[in-house]
Amino acid sequence: MRTDDTPGPAGQPPETPEQPQPAAREHELPVVVQRLWGDAAPRRRGPKPALSAGQIVRAAMDLADAEGLAAVSMARVAEAVGYTSMALYRHMSGKDELLILMSDAVAADLPDIPEDGGWRAGLEAWTRAQIDLAITRPWMLDLPLSAVPPGPNRVRWMDQAFGALRDVDLPADEKLAIVGLLAQHVLGEARVHVETRRAAVEKVRRDAGLPDETPEADLDPAAIEAADPFADFETVLLKYAGPQAYPNLFASFASWQGGTIDSPADDDIAFGITVVLDGVDAYLRRRGAIDGDES
Repeated sequence: MRTDDTPGPAGQPPETPEQPQPAAREHELPVVVQRLWGDAAPRRRGPKPALSAGQIVRAAMDLADAEGLAAVSMARVAEAVGYTSMALYRHMSGKDELLILMSDAVAADLPDIPEDGGWRAGLEAWTRAQIDLAITRPWMLDLPLSAVPPGPNRVRWMDQAFGALRDVDLPADEKLAIVGLLAQHVLGEARVHVETRRAAVEKVRRDAGLPDETPEADLDPAAIEAADPFADFETVLLKYAGPQAYPNLFASFASWQGGTIDSPADDDIAFGITVVLDGVDAYLRRRGAIDGDES
C-alpha cells in the first residue's frame, strides 16, 4: 500500500509539502470552504499527485453506498484507494472534512426541472428530486447537512430553485427563505421514509434470523412493507385511542370509514409537498408576488 501520492524518482523520499503561509487577507475563508470551492493553495512544483481529494470523496461515497456512512473511516477509504491513511491527510484534515466534502459531492447531479411550468411545478419537481435522492442514498441524511457550509453543487441546486422563482416578484432574501423552508421539508420527509424503512428491514432480518449484513435486495418486499412500524397506525388509533384519554383523536376517528383511495406507497410524499406549496402560494398572493389567477 502506498504512503505517498506523488510520483517521483525511485529511492528518493517524497517532498515535504510546503507549509501554508499566514493569511494575507483580513477575513480569510476557512480552508475547508476554500477546498469545497476548489480554491486551495497553489500546488507545489513537481509532478501532479496521483491521488486527489475527488478520488478520496468518490471512494468514501462508494463505501457509504455499500455499507452506510458508519463504515466510512479514513482507514477504510485509504484501503479503497490503495494508499495509507497518512496519504489522505495530504488532501484533507480528517474525517470531519471528508464528510463536508461528501455533503457537497452527493448533490453533484442536478434534476430535470420543467422550464415552462411556472414557479409551482418547478419547485415541486425540485423538492421531490431531493427527497428521492435522500431515499436512494439514505446515508446522506447522516451527513452534517445543516451544519456545514454549502459548496458549489448545493449552491447549484439553490440556483435552480431561484430559476423556478425567477418570475415571482419577491426580494432575494424572501426567495431564499422559501427555498430554505422547502429544504427543511425535504429533510423531515426523507428522514421519516428512510428511518421507517430501516426499521422494517431490521425487523424482517431479525424475524427471519438473518445476519445484519444481509442485503435488503435479498429480503421479501412484501414482508418489508408489512413490517413498516406505521402500517397499522390507524387501526391502533381506532382500537386504543378512547374518548377519555384522547378525546380529539376519538372524535375524528369515530366517524372515519377507513381509507378510500388505493394510492401508491409514495403518495404521501406528494401530499406533503402539495400542502407546503399551498402555503407558499398563499404567502405569494398575500405579498402580491404573483397574479391573482396564477396557480
